[in-house]
Amino acid sequence: MKWSWKVARVAGIDVFIHSTFFILIAWIGFSYWVTQRSLNAVANGIIFILLLFLFVLMHEFGHALAARKYGIATRDITLLPIGGLARLERMPKEPKQELWVALAGPLVNLVLAILLFAWLILTNGLGGLFTATVTEGSLLQRLAIVNLTLLLFNLIPAFPMDGGRVLRAFLAMRMEYTQATQVAATIGQGFALVFGLVGLLFNPFLIFIALFVWIGASQESSSVQVKEAISGIPIKRAMLTQFQTLDHNQRLSDAVDAILTGYQQDFPVMKGDEMVGILTRSALVQGLAKDGPTVNIASVMDQSFITADSNEMLERVSERLQNCGCHTVPIFENEQLIGLVTMDNIGEFLMIQSALKRSSAQQSI
Repeated sequence: MKWSWKVARVAGIDVFIHSTFFILIAWIGFSYWVTQRSLNAVANGIIFILLLFLFVLMHEFGHALAARKYGIATRDITLLPIGGLARLERMPKEPKQELWVALAGPLVNLVLAILLFAWLILTNGLGGLFTATVTEGSLLQRLAIVNLTLLLFNLIPAFPMDGGRVLRAFLAMRMEYTQATQVAATIGQGFALVFGLVGLLFNPFLIFIALFVWIGASQESSSVQVKEAISGIPIKRAMLTQFQTLDHNQRLSDAVDAILTGYQQDFPVMKGDEMVGILTRSALVQGLAKDGPTVNIASVMDQSFITADSNEMLERVSERLQNCGCHTVPIFENEQLIGLVTMDNIGEFLMIQSALKRSSAQQSI
């Protein structure tokens, strides 16, 4: 994710912090200073928020380690002001596996809450617990309450919270996966409407949560429908077979002519019959600005590109394309470049397939 910095690598998983997280820390410190005018209060507030996000990180590692048990790797975990984001390579296809992966995060918060409340009981630290909030009360009391809140909030049966995935997993044990997703998404949007109504009457912050839930449910439903639509389709049916390549000895001015007279954004760079790199539109623009149009393409091309085999399925290549952050995937057959795949042409392929299905359905009526 852009504007993120790697801060650690734990259990083989890179941990990043987004730059906006530091804005949150500064805002917390400023808020405590304005209200209490005490450096101790500022330090207490910052320590609290750091511990809170430590628990959020542990929550995300719960998902990641549970997924690893089923052979699913986690690319990285990023801490954002709104929470944590663990990027799994894929979601489990078995409902029981998805259930445990989804529950693993909240279970971490449950264990932490139990441990914190047990310590408070043993140390007679429960005094004033019922009046404690996220800003008032002892540090341990607030952390215990926060873990309980994270547990309950994440178990709301609505995407993108864990509870939405738990609900889908239960439904998928009894119905087809895409249908289960649509039902779970509809239930989640129902919760969003309730949150929005309550927010209008009592707490405007709930309106933000309502939008968050509504958008998350819509995106999850659309994502699963797209995956279902391209499932089992060979990449050969969707790839571009008419494309232009460039030679590694050509200049950027040649690439400019190619990009202005055609439709491609990225160009495979060849050395004879071997593909040695890919010239992306962004690299072309940066190269022009830095070195001018006479520099060789080979000096600015990307040599760490990903590829796919012509026998692969469109679903797998689409996932790889989304995860790599790139625009184009070259397709090879017997070590020969035979096509390109982009998100644009996948979208066009889906649009055409949808139109053909509607036409077929109308003719059968």
